[in-house]
Amino acid sequence: IGLAGSGASRGLAVAQFELIAIFLLVLLGWFISPIYKRLGVRTTPEFLEKRFDVNNRKIFSGISIFTYVITKILVTLFAGGILFNMIFGWSIFTSAVAIVLLTGLYSLIGGFSAVVKTQVFQGILLILSTIVLTIYGLSEVGGFSGLQEKLPSSYFQMFKPISDPDFPWTGIIFGAPIIAFWYWCADHYIVQRVLGAKSIDDARRGTLFTAFLKILPLFVLVLPGLITVALYPEAKGDIAYPTLLMSGIIPVGVKGFVIAGFLAAMMSSLSASFNSIAALYTLDFYQPKHPNASERTLVLVGRMSTVMIIFLVLLFVPFIKLMNSHIYIFLQGTQAFISAPIAALFVFGFLFKKIHSKAALISLVSGELIGISRFILEFMANSGSVSNKFLLQFIQINYLHFTIYLFLGTSLFLLILSSVLKYAEEEVKLKNNFFAIGYGLSNKGLLVSATYRTQVLLSVVLLIVTLGIWYLFV
Repeated sequence: IGLAGSGASRGLAVAQFELIAIFLLVLLGWFISPIYKRLGVRTTPEFLEKRFDVNNRKIFSGISIFTYVITKILVTLFAGGILFNMIFGWSIFTSAVAIVLLTGLYSLIGGFSAVVKTQVFQGILLILSTIVLTIYGLSEVGGFSGLQEKLPSSYFQMFKPISDPDFPWTGIIFGAPIIAFWYWCADHYIVQRVLGAKSIDDARRGTLFTAFLKILPLFVLVLPGLITVALYPEAKGDIAYPTLLMSGIIPVGVKGFVIAGFLAAMMSSLSASFNSIAALYTLDFYQPKHPNASERTLVLVGRMSTVMIIFLVLLFVPFIKLMNSHIYIFLQGTQAFISAPIAALFVFGFLFKKIHSKAALISLVSGELIGISRFILEFMANSGSVSNKFLLQFIQINYLHFTIYLFLGTSLFLLILSSVLKYAEEEVKLKNNFFAIGYGLSNKGLLVSATYRTQVLLSVVLLIVTLGIWYLFV
């Protein structure tokens, strides 16, 4: 709904976030997943403990839980509420409560295993249903050429001017990769699938397969938004996808199939969020205090935390109505304010041996305070509660440009503090560059195998295809 809504309002440029993800997934598969697998971490915050100290781990884990509630759970519920309102006439609040209870039930009963198994089925259903809707939509507008005739050329330009309020090319090239690094390489919500892989080779094959799937959103999620606005010019924003779905261009039976695909995607996202929060609480907060807890106890604690999450989310549901009408831009904007300090910590933690643990903690906390302050001020400004000129200028900085500034500021602060807070040589945890370790480990014993050569070829093809898409829609 978010991608189609932004596509209906601004065109193909919103797909840039999906294409940039391809580069980060290749990076995750070849360099970063081997590091996680070698260290045997069960959550991404645990990496920060092994690299720095337990305080960095707990702060990052707490930030992650907060982020999941705001950027994943509430956004998904808002999207579901929009569709349910158009289909059944339910209020967004009623829809959200029903969705939370239904998804929470099977997440609670089945755990991560149920989440993974259902996501495979739900993913297939989502892909097929969106392809079907796109095909029907394109046939209605006279194909891609007919779509181009009906819409301004700006809808098909993926690189917007620097002054663009949503997708400036400078922000896309330099800011979006920072958000993507956090999301695809450091966020437990995503990386938990890599951590659960049987081997480094399995992890890399999974990331490369996912990278190929990231080509699809441009054509089956963003394009339906353009199709909608070509057919129904008034249906801009997040009502675009439901409008196309509920229109008469697709048969009733097919419509039910597409709705099922949407519901599958929504439940898949929510169940993964519930499971991620339960895992972070259990492994990063409960188990360190109870090191002798049995596996059965940990499972029970995880399920109890899932129940707590469900009740917590239900308390947040009334605030859904305060969200931006453009779901995807709200999502990326919120992630932009939170991701930069975390990305800086991981990048410099991977690359440099003598980043001090106290410097890492201070940089993470201070960077997040700045980002969260921007998030809160933006909410206040939308309700007319901010009148100070300096604060208004601070809020008006484009969210992607803000990410760049925050990343650079956090990185500089981290390096300066680390140079002041010097380690004794025996205190240095990292004895080598983690990227070098990860690359060496990922290729050990694979250099002459057919699997290795195929994976290299697939990686090259992915990058060429992405560059080709950029060339076509520059």
